[in-house]
Amino acid sequence: MRKDFGTKTVVTPLPVLIIGTYDENGKADAMNVAWGGQCSEKCVAINIGHVRKTRDNITLKKAFTVSFATVDTMVMSDYFGIASGFKENKIEKAGAHVLPSAHVDAPIIEEYPLTLECRLLEMTETETGEIRIVGEVVNMSADEKILDAEGRIDLDKLQPIMFDSAALTYRAIGHTVGSAFTAGKLLK
Repeated sequence: MRKDFGTKTVVTPLPVLIIGTYDENGKADAMNVAWGGQCSEKCVAINIGHVRKTRDNITLKKAFTVSFATVDTMVMSDYFGIASGFKENKIEKAGAHVLPSAHVDAPIIEEYPLTLECRLLEMTETETGEIRIVGEVVNMSADEKILDAEGRIDLDKLQPIMFDSAALTYRAIGHTVGSAFTAGKLLK
């Protein structure tokens, strides 16, 4: 038997994305976004509320970074989602360390070992008043500590977290359960 929930929507996993931007004074800001992900081979999309410092900064600089929250950065990442960049310097208060991207006018937050550096492609207001932002990834940078022996991103080392919208919790991403483009061949 199934239970109906109406419009309550649970899509999983939802990555915990940290969006880094600079304001008009060159001050770095960060925002926690759960509504986003990769939307094509070299593009990411995020949805944010209409009145956000991040939206203003992206409009101004036409650039942003996307970092992936991890088990180690969970507290800082949650703070970036509950504090307003209009009211406080979140980077300073969190004790985060920032360096400028060499590829776009946006900050890289050193505490996050995997970062996408993005150029704004499109910003659209949705019918519900959210802003949908699409960015082209012009570079991905990673701390060597999360690379495997072949130099690829190792999610076991990264330890990314996801947002569980049903329970309002963060969860660690689990272990490998199969090989993509291979497991299904058992049914051929």
